[in-house]
Amino acid sequence: MTAHDETTKAPGSSAFDHAPMPRFLISESTDPYRNIATEEALVDAALPGECILFLWQNENTIVIGRNQNPWKECRIAEFEADGGRIARRLSGGGAVFHDIGNLNFTFVARGEAYDVSRHMNVMCAAVQSFGLDARVSGRNDATVDGAKFSGNAFFRSNERKCHHGTLMIDVDTGKLARYLQPDSKKLAAKGVESVRSRVVNLASLNSRVTVETLSIALVEAFSEACGTPAKPLDPARLDECNIEQRRARFASHAWIFGHTAPFNHALGDRFAWGNLDIELSIKGGEIEHASIFSDVLDAEFIARLSDSLEGCRYDKDGIGKCLEALEPETDEQQTMRADCLGLFRSDF
Repeated sequence: MTAHDETTKAPGSSAFDHAPMPRFLISESTDPYRNIATEEALVDAALPGECILFLWQNENTIVIGRNQNPWKECRIAEFEADGGRIARRLSGGGAVFHDIGNLNFTFVARGEAYDVSRHMNVMCAAVQSFGLDARVSGRNDATVDGAKFSGNAFFRSNERKCHHGTLMIDVDTGKLARYLQPDSKKLAAKGVESVRSRVVNLASLNSRVTVETLSIALVEAFSEACGTPAKPLDPARLDECNIEQRRARFASHAWIFGHTAPFNHALGDRFAWGNLDIELSIKGGEIEHASIFSDVLDAEFIARLSDSLEGCRYDKDGIGKCLEALEPETDEQQTMRADCLGLFRSDF
């Protein structure tokens, strides 16, 4: 599957040359990995001439774009310590925070049944039904009075295409700002970085907007745009075992972190026993190479430290296990190891 950009027509027109058969599915799960797996399964299941609207929610999740570095986008260790989950989607674009105050939508279709202009019109019309002046902004956002309430992204698998996005209804913006602040550590990385925008919750503009009422409005606007009532998707079209297999892939460390492009991480400090500067090369979510510079007299320990880090999983727990396995031979080495552990734990 490949990510791609889409251009949209100006919203407002309701006439479309190729109105598809509308189908909809509302997820009962707030598990991000299952929802992304279901979305991918829907892409494969789309029939000619139909468009599927999938509505879903994730609880306490940061979703990054396919080409993003999670360590540059969010405070991973802090977020995971607070029970959050990191997920990587199939489309490009920036990082977003999901909680149950956010409603996600997905449009899946193939061929001429796929029409981003229609999808954006459906989304805006649903919000406009609450008396709010929803407008498309640029290629990928929707705003009310200049504040963003929806971000959109796209991917395709051969002739099958997917357009999905967020709808901020009552999101905890304090958590959004807290967790999506990029880490302060020195990372030299390639990849797509998120663009921060002024955001707004729709419920703050009209208290009648809830996940339930907006879901109903979306299905109604979808039906109107297609000129026929949208019908629920037959659950038998999705194989549960297949979705579980897909879920396992999206929940794996290899998918979430291993897909990150190679990057470098530099850190260091001065301790009572000497200076320590560490340069790490990260590839596939693991430390491929560690260069360590120090003015400490015990050069043998520094060499052992470097060797112990190479091949470690690049996270606080992975590095901690590797350093704890490094047996100190003197009291000074024990102090040095403890200081190194503290340095990494504070940096993550």
